[in-house]
Amino acid sequence: MHDSVKHSVEACCNAADLKDKIAGPHLPRCHALVSRPSDWLRQALHDLEHAKRSLEAGDYEWACFAAHQAAEKAVKALYQKLGVEVWGHSVSRMLASLPEEHKPPLELLEWAKELDRHYIPTRYPNFYPEGAPMDYYTRGDAERAVRYAEAIIEFCRSKVL
Repeated sequence: MHDSVKHSVEACCNAADLKDKIAGPHLPRCHALVSRPSDWLRQALHDLEHAKRSLEAGDYEWACFAAHQAAEKAVKALYQKLGVEVWGHSVSRMLASLPEEHKPPLELLEWAKELDRHYIPTRYPNFYPEGAPMDYYTRGDAERAVRYAEAIIEFCRSKVL
């Protein structure tokens, strides 16, 4: 597994250990992973609907970003189902780091890489030499992003439910 994937509960804290593992006021470093794959999947589907509404409204950069978020949350739902806590925002790296029996087809990894390219540039003008993100995204970009997110969500949903 890749470095961005962290196993939860490193032999997690019991009440006696907790006071020795404080990262700051009332912030324990060690915590049990609460398994909530259905919540992550529900939010992924909600984000996908947001992407579709943004596409129809002509907010193509937001459609792309929301599609990325939807795919990211679906993959995190799958990791939750597997009992593994994962960190980061790269959909392609998270998918590629899945255990062998859960790895997606190569095509999904390629689509995830395209979605990853929408994580920052969709939101920040300083990514471009001039203009704003809305000046650089097209309907075709948004349609592809939504389609790719749908496929990744379906892949994850088939393993979570």
